[in-house]
Amino acid sequence: MKKIAIGSDHAGYALKKSLIKHLEANGYGVTDYGTDSEERADYPDFAHPVADAIERKDFEYAVLVCGSANGISMTANKHQGVRCAICWQPEIAILARAHNDANIISFPARFISLADATIGLDNFLGTEFEGGRHSLRVDKINR
Repeated sequence: MKKIAIGSDHAGYALKKSLIKHLEANGYGVTDYGTDSEERADYPDFAHPVADAIERKDFEYAVLVCGSANGISMTANKHQGVRCAICWQPEIAILARAHNDANIISFPARFISLADATIGLDNFLGTEFEGGRHSLRVDKINR
């Protein structure tokens, strides 16, 4: 079974729950790192455990969601080997994988529709890294 990690703060909770249903309907085993409600929660408390799981290679890919996607992505990207891309349009998700070898997709819940997030997630999971000239650039990310 394909497996994926997911996490969100309170602003991303509703979108996260919808994305979990979509993933499960498409054969993914989903590990939800929280939050578990729309009560105020701090995004680092959920971004760090998801990024830790990617670092340990427990999962190949993950999803993070917060209001703007900025804070949760900044937190995840502090981890070595994590390449978290903010994707507010489905086409950006393709480039995040194809050109940047992103392993976490991050959605801005307050600025994206469920339809675009679902298409973006499918694009992300269905796109292979192109390698080649892009590998040279990705290799320069971690210093």
